[in-house]
Amino acid sequence: MVYMQKINRDHKVRNYHQAKWDEPIIFELHKIGERGVTLPATEEEITNNVGDGVSAIPLEMLRKTKPNLPEISQNRVLRHYLRLSQETLGAAFNVEIGQGTCTMKYSPKINEAFASSPKMSELHPLQDESTVQGMLEVMYKLDLCMREISGMDYFTFQPGSGTQSLFTMASIVRAYHEANGEGEQRDEIITTIFSHPSQAATAAVKGYKIITLYPDKDGFPDIEKLKAAVSERTAGFVVANPEDTGIYNPRIKEFTKIVHDAGGICNYDQANANGLLGITRAKEAGFDMCFFNLHKTFSTPHACGGPATGALGVVDKLMEFMPGPLVEKQGEKYILNDRLKHSIGKVRSFQGVPQTVLRAYAWIRALGAEGLKDVARVAVLNNNYLYHKILNIHGADAPYIKGKRLEQVRYSWEKLTKDTGVTTEDISHRMADFAHHYWSSHHPFVVPEPFTLEPTESLSKADLDEYIASLTHIANEAYTNPEIVQNAPHNSTIHRVDEQDYFENPEKWCITWRSYLKKTNKTETINS
Repeated sequence: MVYMQKINRDHKVRNYHQAKWDEPIIFELHKIGERGVTLPATEEEITNNVGDGVSAIPLEMLRKTKPNLPEISQNRVLRHYLRLSQETLGAAFNVEIGQGTCTMKYSPKINEAFASSPKMSELHPLQDESTVQGMLEVMYKLDLCMREISGMDYFTFQPGSGTQSLFTMASIVRAYHEANGEGEQRDEIITTIFSHPSQAATAAVKGYKIITLYPDKDGFPDIEKLKAAVSERTAGFVVANPEDTGIYNPRIKEFTKIVHDAGGICNYDQANANGLLGITRAKEAGFDMCFFNLHKTFSTPHACGGPATGALGVVDKLMEFMPGPLVEKQGEKYILNDRLKHSIGKVRSFQGVPQTVLRAYAWIRALGAEGLKDVARVAVLNNNYLYHKILNIHGADAPYIKGKRLEQVRYSWEKLTKDTGVTTEDISHRMADFAHHYWSSHHPFVVPEPFTLEPTESLSKADLDEYIASLTHIANEAYTNPEIVQNAPHNSTIHRVDEQDYFENPEKWCITWRSYLKKTNKTETINS
């Protein structure tokens, strides 16, 4: 805070200080006998009619011990979670531009009302399809919307993420070639260095050899290298366009034709399609499959890593290989078709996350066709405004193609780092002092000292100006007093974590309270 008070800053840079609570985890707040709710005894008439509610349960389904849950009063539970919420930045709290390839945008709160309605929350995935006709109708109609947006012929909403969609694509590619007697022969998948690492990773999990295309001098995937790479061993090609740098390849149809001529299947990663809605489609670009992340482009919230949905579409020749069942309309009824001849089988339980499907459907219906185009237009406008402003910040750059980018850009602080020693990680910590989140890049760091920004259509010019002002202010600090940035954050809930191997060292992971007790050699349990 002292640093902020000494500096005469532009008024757009907020004087922000995050709340900090020395808050225990909820298991440590446990007190034996404390209750949030005390349930009344069951009335005798009810017990006589339905029993005690436990005796009818088979013995093998009964727990041997009580669940190890904290005993705590309502007001202390409320206080606990409100305090934690004050220590958190998020898309609904601050100007959120810095999640990069994860597309943070405003999610209409009316859609949350739809998703939390008892008509939705009380559904059960094992209900007979005749009792869930409304939800099946929503899924079917969202499928039709996605077909129109992409040009694909069939969609499934079963995959639980973009990465799981990529895995599903790789599985369909393998099943397709095996059905044609070429499964052993076609063992190579081609991708690009700028595409998301999950593209190569998921194909590798399916046993494919990965061929990676590097950029030409302009930053586009090298088409001559693609021509040299395709062969009778090519199973498929998977690419994001625009890629994670924000560069859109206008020659993409030439790429898909080269792969098709070699007998491969073309897969389109459209996890971030914010700049393309109503403008271009996967079909016209020559793709056989594509997927959209409903929790990105279609405005369903990430919700701390879930619930997510990868909406996966395929052309007609691949329909029989999709994970089933698919929702179809039969007369006036909606049915689940699980009679797919070559189906790869389920990739997730039941039908995925119906609440996410409902939110996305409501968002599309509220906007309509022209509204979707406006999303793309404003997202591109916002991004290019941000792009040109950031290139005016001393020490910032955007490698490769100069000029227009699409809906996001991977920038670089390489010059600033060489001049001052301040790194992109330092700047990410300092941004938290001004209530901003800031995302660098996934590995590999193909752009030096990267930071990846995507403003989407949700932000106003004033929002963008505030974010730009904070970046400009921090860049000036780096050149005039770098220690301020290198020692940040100053106004956040925590300071830097000194140990850098906490993500890579399983011995330091404590996913549950039970694992924490074991790894800290604490033998006491919550009920002791």
